Amino acid sequence: MKKLTSLLALVLTANCMFAQTHSELSSKEKKEGWHLLFDGKAKEGWHNYLATSAGPAWGVSDGTLQLDPTVKDGRGDVVTDKEYENFELSVDWNIAEEGNSGIMFIVHEDKAFENTYITGPEYQLLDDKKAEDNKKPSHLAASLYDIIAPAKEVENPAGQWNHTVIRLQNGELTFWLNGVQTVKTHLWDANWDAMVAKSKFKNWKGFAAYHKGHIALQDHGYHIAFRNIKIREL
Repeated sequence: MKKLTSLLALVLTANCMFAQTHSELSSKEKKEGWHLLFDGKAKEGWHNYLATSAGPAWGVSDGTLQLDPTVKDGRGDVVTDKEYENFELSVDWNIAEEGNSGIMFIVHEDKAFENTYITGPEYQLLDDKKAEDNKKPSHLAASLYDIIAPAKEVENPAGQWNHTVIRLQNGELTFWLNGVQTVKTHLWDANWDAMVAKSKFKNWKGFAAYHKGHIALQDHGYHIAFRNIKIREL
């Protein structure tokens, strides 16, 4: 019995230690300048695009920020209250089967632009296996949506957690998924202009036109959960 009790205590301790790793910063991360964008408990720091707060469709459950598409009130993308220019963003995400979502950045919030993706380039989040929008390489998970396909397909299956990093510094943009670099390019140079001209965004006034803006999490009508959302300014 004593051995069983000791084993149970060890398991409980391990579980507690694992739970504490989410939405917390290590001393090393704090020294490196990381800040949490979501503390695992509340939606503070986020609001629906062109609104003042995050609506009921975006909820907090089990330490994650989740979109519940069955909730009709408060739908739409959520954006950070703060704007960022040079930054490194780190986030875990878990998408439903057939799911589609995205992370937009340098989003300019203005009534002149109806949606976040009109101004913000997108790191695509997708169930590559079963989502409807999986036919084009530049639409797969970890792509720069409709502009650059991921160098490698390294997404974990729907229902499992994936880890994304987006780094933007002085126009140099790099994406990682699960530790693998998937995109590296430079915004706002001649090559960038040529790539955009070949994409769906070629005639979009305002697309990637701003060097500073909000981070956005997309409501594309599918359940998705986020955790460990953290950022450091460069």
